[in-house]
Amino acid sequence: MLRLTCAPNLALARLWADALGVEGIGASVQREFLAGVAGQLPPDQCLPEIWIDHPEQEARARQLLHDLQHVPQQRWRCACGEQVEGGFEQCWQCGCWMPQ
Repeated sequence: MLRLTCAPNLALARLWADALGVEGIGASVQREFLAGVAGQLPPDQCLPEIWIDHPEQEARARQLLHDLQHVPQQRWRCACGEQVEGGFEQCWQCGCWMPQ
């Protein structure tokens, strides 16, 4: 087994491990229950970790994790003139959908 990274919280750790699993990379979350002892232990020692089963898959796992953490954001201008940013496909101002 190989430690791939620490996650800032358990929800992201589970999401990342599950995403790696979907891609055929065996992954598990370790230290998932240590948040309750933060304060008695240094907080950075209580973060959940993602471990992969096969070290030879490290490069692919790191690339997939990078892709998950760096999703390209969109920016488009709606017909109503509103600037819409992020992952939104619908204008918050008028409700129009992003043009294709």
